[in-house]
Amino acid sequence: MSTVRASRKIERAGVNALRALLEEHEHIVQEIDGGNDHGEDMIVNFTRAGKRTPYWVAIQVKSGKKYKRANGYAIPVEDHFEDWRQSRIPILGVVYDMKKRELFWVNLTDRLKSTTESPGWVQVANSCPLNSETIENFYTEVATYAGDERMRIRAATEEEALSEAVRARKGLDPLTAPNPLFEGIADIALKYEERLKVVRRNLIAALPMMILIILMLWVWPYQIRFAEGSSDMPAWLWVSNLYLFMFIMALVVFFELRVGRFPIETGKWLWLLAGNFFWLPVIDADGDRGWWGTFWIVAGTFVPSFGLKLLIVTFVRFAMDRIRKRREVEVA
Repeated sequence: MSTVRASRKIERAGVNALRALLEEHEHIVQEIDGGNDHGEDMIVNFTRAGKRTPYWVAIQVKSGKKYKRANGYAIPVEDHFEDWRQSRIPILGVVYDMKKRELFWVNLTDRLKSTTESPGWVQVANSCPLNSETIENFYTEVATYAGDERMRIRAATEEEALSEAVRARKGLDPLTAPNPLFEGIADIALKYEERLKVVRRNLIAALPMMILIILMLWVWPYQIRFAEGSSDMPAWLWVSNLYLFMFIMALVVFFELRVGRFPIETGKWLWLLAGNFFWLPVIDADGDRGWWGTFWIVAGTFVPSFGLKLLIVTFVRFAMDRIRKRREVEVA
């Protein structure tokens, strides 16, 4: 037959003493099953004049000599630090002195909110007894704290209120409750948040280039048909030459955006060029309008050749000016 842990009697002594006191004063106590105990032993709904109040607390109960200190008692925080300090209902700590048969309490959530690192233990003062004489003050203090912190819970039935208290204890606020479908992705995103910010900036900077590439792929066959109907030169060569120039312009825009500069003129010329040449297949789908097609074939040959040289010279000059100014600053 299985054996019963020797410490169980000590653990239950505190829970039983606290439960008896609370129920004697008509407060509603719901013990938390041991399998679901993650730092609290019970959830309590306070009552007044036989009616439920909107004030709920979760309580961690400790019993035994190991929680006794020279100037009072102490409750170990262990791995409950973030749970207790961030809970949406107050988490209280209660120590039961078996020798004196007395209970002492502390507001764990309130104590831990004032620090960013776990203190290891939370002191429970001798001056905070919990008994029939002090339970009204205990209720008033906790209800005032819960009200000030907006931790009140309202529901139509006791079952609904308990469910809300459990949700609040677990942090399941409708505004912050996790979505299981995306929670794992969010954890990864938070882990690599800084890198993702860089990726995001690069994607925004690359947006004009991505739009241009999509347009290029879409109108490629139409450009080929237009060029074949307007000139004897290889259509793929004419279209490739034009596309290469527009792609280089898009790369310039991308790298300028990456460093925080917006190349207004380059951007304007890029979209003017793309708008005109991408519109050609619509105006003259088969390239059979004589001088019209010839004009654009010549323009499509001359503009990329001249434009590429102008682009390189312009931005090399900009780079030289920046380097010169940087060196002047370093010398100064």
